[in-house]
Amino acid sequence: MAEQKPSKLSEIARTIRMSQIWKSIFRHNYQDTPRNRALMILSNVFLHLHPVKVRPASLKYRYTWGLGGLSFYLFLILTITGVFLMFYYRPTVEHAYWDMKDLRFVVSFGPLLRNMHRWAAHVMVFLVMFHMASVFYRSAYKTPREYNWVVGVILLLITFLLSFTGYLLPWDQLAIWAVTVGTNMAAATPILGAEGPFSLVTAENDARFILLGSKLVGQAGLLRFYVLHCVLLPLAFIILVSLHFWRVRKDEFSAVPLPPKEERAKGVRPEEWAKAHPEVLQQKVFTWPNLVSREFVSAVVLTAILTIWSVVAHAPLEELANPNKTPNPSKAPWYFVGLQELLVYFDPWIAGVALPTLILMGLIALPYVDKNPKGVGYYNFRDRKFAVGMFTYGLVLWFLLIFIGYYLRGPGWEIFMPWEPWDHFRPTSGVGLHNLPNWLGILLLGGYWGVGMVLPKLVSKDFTKKLGVGAIGYTVVMFFVLAMFFVPMKIILRNFFAVKYIVSFPAFNLNI
Repeated sequence: MAEQKPSKLSEIARTIRMSQIWKSIFRHNYQDTPRNRALMILSNVFLHLHPVKVRPASLKYRYTWGLGGLSFYLFLILTITGVFLMFYYRPTVEHAYWDMKDLRFVVSFGPLLRNMHRWAAHVMVFLVMFHMASVFYRSAYKTPREYNWVVGVILLLITFLLSFTGYLLPWDQLAIWAVTVGTNMAAATPILGAEGPFSLVTAENDARFILLGSKLVGQAGLLRFYVLHCVLLPLAFIILVSLHFWRVRKDEFSAVPLPPKEERAKGVRPEEWAKAHPEVLQQKVFTWPNLVSREFVSAVVLTAILTIWSVVAHAPLEELANPNKTPNPSKAPWYFVGLQELLVYFDPWIAGVALPTLILMGLIALPYVDKNPKGVGYYNFRDRKFAVGMFTYGLVLWFLLIFIGYYLRGPGWEIFMPWEPWDHFRPTSGVGLHNLPNWLGILLLGGYWGVGMVLPKLVSKDFTKKLGVGAIGYTVVMFFVLAMFFVPMKIILRNFFAVKYIVSFPAFNLNI
């Protein structure tokens, strides 16, 4: 049989690959050999943070859902669209809003750029949160990946701050009042906030003033948020995400091979099966093209969805910011509106400062107090009932508060069902609330924390052993668990017993 001649396109492609320009950029050829597959990763500045080989189990979409890579890809989209938007935007109260108008009605492709930037930011916040949840449910935060989990928690915080600082830049009513709600919580910071417990500062030099450069949201605040959004926070994100990827490479993907179906039916755990068959842990495939091709397809699909959505749905732009006209209701961005919902039940220093701080501290402490060795590298709920239950409870509570605040709160921050028209004259539900006597409140709080610390050990004598922690670890775990359950307890006290504060010391701005 005669040998088939290469096509004209193949000849052109070969000529390009053998040219001096191509070889100066790519330092190897494209013959499909193991060496070249490794070199594709090692010699590419964008791909070298990947490991050369990965376990086949990590290639399955249902393992990671591509959430980490897609989150970073959205950051790249935000960077590119943000740079283009900067050509047409001036961070001044006189021009910012009208530059937004020009982008919408005058600049070619301006609406697409702004829409894609806005929606990509919201999707990135959503994906980063679920990426963290996915890592937790796969136990991919345990040894030796504890430090990388902490880096991921910081990246989650920076993602929130990136979106929040960008919220002010359009300088419309939605922007100025959403940021006003958020920064007002900073004024309630203990010690460092003018309105916080045991305050040592005034409104001219407290935490809110540092954020805004003023007592109110104005020119100084717009400029500070612009610098934070466009320079400082992206720089911090780039440094930390590079470290994050590098640690993934050094620590390897956590995915472990799953036993055959018949073994799983017998209840054999993946780590037990892998221990009995150590050779399966050595089975790896090249990242190029196996993992890279999947990442590319995921990025293309996400780009298509985001582009279509950006063409169909315009980013919101309300009327020009007016500090003298307060919207009713005035809501924080959706990812912070859960904290705003907590303001109904707690003082700002708890809802806006203490609880978010506890959430971050709890997430950071998680890999150091969870000593259960089971479940690393696959979805496992049966052997991690306590950890999975507490994490899921916190996650559901967070999104439930967001849902209530975003969809059910209307004028006066009253509850309105979606089918109910908003009544701006509805009597407030806060009428008739009362404070408990301080002596009773202190007894209740002491009993709650005291009984809560002891009760698990009374119910199950080997509870500490099941957790795999010592006395200090047990105390830390129960502190965060009791803090989580304190939120619905306070909600119940207000809604069913009309209790506003359990204890109250107005002289110190200390109310619980």
